[in-house]
Amino acid sequence: MSSRIVEKCSKIIKEKGWNIAFAESVTAGRMCFEFSMTEDSGDILRGGIACYEVFVKEQVLHVPHTTIEKCTPESAEVTQVLAQQAAKIFNTKITVAVTGLASPGGSETREKPVGTIFFYIITPTDKIKHREIFHGSPEEIVLQAIDRTAELILVNLEVYNQ
Repeated sequence: MSSRIVEKCSKIIKEKGWNIAFAESVTAGRMCFEFSMTEDSGDILRGGIACYEVFVKEQVLHVPHTTIEKCTPESAEVTQVLAQQAAKIFNTKITVAVTGLASPGGSETREKPVGTIFFYIITPTDKIKHREIFHGSPEEIVLQAIDRTAELILVNLEVYNQ
């Protein structure tokens, strides 16, 4: 069962007659899965791409190799390109991309510790860039990132409603 915030986000997207798709690295498809478990999934969910490995980012979503080399696969810059490319593929009103570090072994540094998640969300009214550091097990970090995504979308849509 999806979290309440994901349920609420799905309901609002449906009320607007919009749809959503995902390009997921750190969450590896879990975000798309969580949205698929809502009662409104059939009306809103276009799909998603799990782009965990660099090869998929480069070959399927056309992130330039130079961007990955310069910024690392888990970065705001790569996340933005993932969102832009997924928006073209899925032709959605809302496109979400997420990269980050849920466990050791990636590009973590003192400035970018494990738990750092990068979000880039494209809506009809805005482009939302967000970076946040979460704490907990890899699964807890992923679930927190999913809920934060729903919150970021809801905040954007509520501003749009006013």
